[in-house]
Amino acid sequence: MASTVDNIEENKHPTSHKSYASTEKPPICTMRDITKLHCFTVFCLAFFPNIAISLDSLTATQSLSKDKTLSSAGQVFELGFFDPGNSKWYLGIWYRDIPDKTVVWVANRDAPLSNSSGTFKIGDNGSIVVLHQDGKLSWSSNQTQVVNPVVQLLDSGNLVVREMSENDPEKYLWQSFDYPTDTLLPGMNLGWDLDTGFDRYLRSWKSSVDPSTGDYSFKLDFHGFPEIFLLNKQVPTYRSGPWNGIRFSGVPEMDPLNGLDFTFVMDSDHISYSFSVKNTSLLSRLIMNATGNLQRYTWIESSQVWNKYWYAPKDQCDSYKECGPYGICDTDSSPVCRCMQGFAPKNLQAWNFRDGSDGCVRNTNLGCEKDKFLLLKNMKLPETSSAFVDKTMSIEDCKEMCLKNCSCIAYADYEITNGGKGCVTWTGELIDMREYTQGSGQDLHVRLAASEIDDGGSASSGKGSDRTKHIITIVSITVVIVILLSGLAICFVWKRNRFQRIRKGKTQSKGLRERSQVFLLNEAVISSKNEYSSESNIDDLELPLFDFVTVVMATEHFSDKNKLGEGGFGSVYKGRLVEGQEIAVKRLSKTSGQGTEEFKNEVRLIARLQHRNLVRLLGCCVEVDEKMLIYEYMENRSLDSVLFDKAKRSLLDWPRRFQIVCGIARGLLYLHQDSRFRIIHRDLKASNVLLDGEMNPKISDFGMARIFGKDQTEANTKRVVGTYGYMSPEYAMDGLFSVKSDAFSFGVLVLEVISGKKNRGFYYQNNELNLLGHAWKLWREGNGLELVDPSLGDVYSSSEVMRCIQVGLLCVQEQAEDRPTLSSVLLMLSSETATMPQPKQPGFCLGRTPVEAGSFSSGKQEESCTVNHVTVTMLEAR
Repeated sequence: MASTVDNIEENKHPTSHKSYASTEKPPICTMRDITKLHCFTVFCLAFFPNIAISLDSLTATQSLSKDKTLSSAGQVFELGFFDPGNSKWYLGIWYRDIPDKTVVWVANRDAPLSNSSGTFKIGDNGSIVVLHQDGKLSWSSNQTQVVNPVVQLLDSGNLVVREMSENDPEKYLWQSFDYPTDTLLPGMNLGWDLDTGFDRYLRSWKSSVDPSTGDYSFKLDFHGFPEIFLLNKQVPTYRSGPWNGIRFSGVPEMDPLNGLDFTFVMDSDHISYSFSVKNTSLLSRLIMNATGNLQRYTWIESSQVWNKYWYAPKDQCDSYKECGPYGICDTDSSPVCRCMQGFAPKNLQAWNFRDGSDGCVRNTNLGCEKDKFLLLKNMKLPETSSAFVDKTMSIEDCKEMCLKNCSCIAYADYEITNGGKGCVTWTGELIDMREYTQGSGQDLHVRLAASEIDDGGSASSGKGSDRTKHIITIVSITVVIVILLSGLAICFVWKRNRFQRIRKGKTQSKGLRERSQVFLLNEAVISSKNEYSSESNIDDLELPLFDFVTVVMATEHFSDKNKLGEGGFGSVYKGRLVEGQEIAVKRLSKTSGQGTEEFKNEVRLIARLQHRNLVRLLGCCVEVDEKMLIYEYMENRSLDSVLFDKAKRSLLDWPRRFQIVCGIARGLLYLHQDSRFRIIHRDLKASNVLLDGEMNPKISDFGMARIFGKDQTEANTKRVVGTYGYMSPEYAMDGLFSVKSDAFSFGVLVLEVISGKKNRGFYYQNNELNLLGHAWKLWREGNGLELVDPSLGDVYSSSEVMRCIQVGLLCVQEQAEDRPTLSSVLLMLSSETATMPQPKQPGFCLGRTPVEAGSFSSGKQEESCTVNHVTVTMLEAR
């Protein structure tokens, strides 16, 4: 039961120990109240206050102050006061022997102490309390009156209050496991006590240095068929799916592997989820972090690091209601949303622009008695908060019950174990569905009109009259299609003639070059087909085509007032479609010899990419000698237009800058690891990161990107493309590029975001050091915070800034093999407890040029030059 009581001074274990607790006079001990061992211990504490005692508990006569801690019996957890970095003090529990303090529970998270002179003790009514220096109450457990209370820290990380004389050691009057903060530990329940209406759920910290209650929570909804929701200010952003007997329906990775067991209890008294470890030496925790991500970590003793092996949300289909009612999300498809058989998009225009939030509607109304069921396999079940559950019914009985109830629109197994059992039915809209790869998810049966089911599902009767109806229907549809096509052909000829008049005869004589442009888009697709046979034509990409007249009208004839910027391959204009949607039009220059290849490359790549941190391609326009790409419009333009503008950089406070760094990292990780193809961007820079209305970053410009096979890690090119100041040494010198060359560019971006300075154009101490060299010098001298942009003032998290600087320097190391992957980068950015190596010498490449000043708004363009097959972009003020 006993454990060593250590004095923690500035998060270090000292060589000497102070007394754990003291009293004015020795307590009276009787065998009826406490054991002989405990009596002896209290006696020693009273008369010999300077002796280090092995204890894990406090009695009513003892207290805990800043320089004293409790340690659990097995030396696993420690309780004491700590400062997370915001100059305020909290009572918390952390892992005792892990070097970087990992806090798992905080008592007074919303009532911190202003200094370190607080006290933790058992109050007069038996509650445990945290008191300010002046004795005022900061926090209390508020449990009922206790006669002889004792508070104890267990090896599970649970802080408990119990009666000292109670024979049952697990009969707790209060426990911290009932009041989790942002961490779920083994043995801790997440969910409801239905008798008392008590809800246990995770609540994020406000930031990495502020334990107060944040915006995000992870709660179990017990209504219908229970499942867990990730909420942002009570608005759902992610859903686990219901428990299917093995795992949550929306977490296919949740298998009892790596020494973990998962338990879900659903009875008349309790509905809860918990996990346990098979080996008590394994340390594992699930956290709800301050940025709205669920993360599961295990401690790797050999490398002394927390390993993140699961997180959510991890892709676009994890976003709640991504594809709306009756829409199915599939990350292996492009676009990710599709309507199930028998349904069509509700808002076709938005659907074509890859916005599936309006969902789908039925093609044919249901007929009740004659309806049939469509089998969907490998599914994440729809939201179940209003579903009906019967644990005893067979699946055949479930089908019959659903068919007889005209309001029932779908059914599924309650559990998938032992061939399936139980019954779940839905009567409302089916929302938040996604399809997984083979072997994941479960079967879902959706009600459709009989005419929508083919012979393989549940065929129509096959009577002669039915066949006649089908033939008549097919003929009628064919006639309508012919008429529509004829009308479209006439409309096309009319528009083409009108367009030629607008162009004032510029295209009256179409030569071979002009005609070839008409087939440019198909060439891009054919080229793509040679690499990936699954895409064979433009219809497979489902990329909307805009006619030239529509784009001209949207941009007001490409007027200068709508011009957003200009680059080496053309100009970008703001536009507004007739429907009111704002767009950004990238019009490739007709004089650029390189534009065609880059255009085709973007069409091949970005049309397949779906991620919140990648800019969305809405469509393209290929007409005569015009080549244009139409993107979603970003209200705050590019990162460089804000970051390097003295008048605008104040818009980027530190939380936004940190959000931008993490967002870029997530976008790159998707390109390198999570997308269908491994993609190397090759031109990541501040001007290619766009910012939406909420300053969320989106990576753009994939004209220079390259596709890798999943097992390919490196490639070589004779045509080096990129931007001075962002290219890695091995790429600039030898043409070698890989995920590590993108990591180098990311590292430069991180240092630019922190400092507000460009790597190219910034030199320190008589032009001897560029930004990378300056950051490296400050880091070695221990003055890393001097790199911070002065416009931030003192309002920033020093720990986050130092972590970002270290990540940036790790990414720009000279040797590619020393640089971290983006998965490691995200782990280091998102976790204060992640162990990071010390950076080595940065790679200094390319010559220095005179200082270039200015900002995005000055109007000049980026200049491109090609020498000896090396294509680079020289950043000038614009």
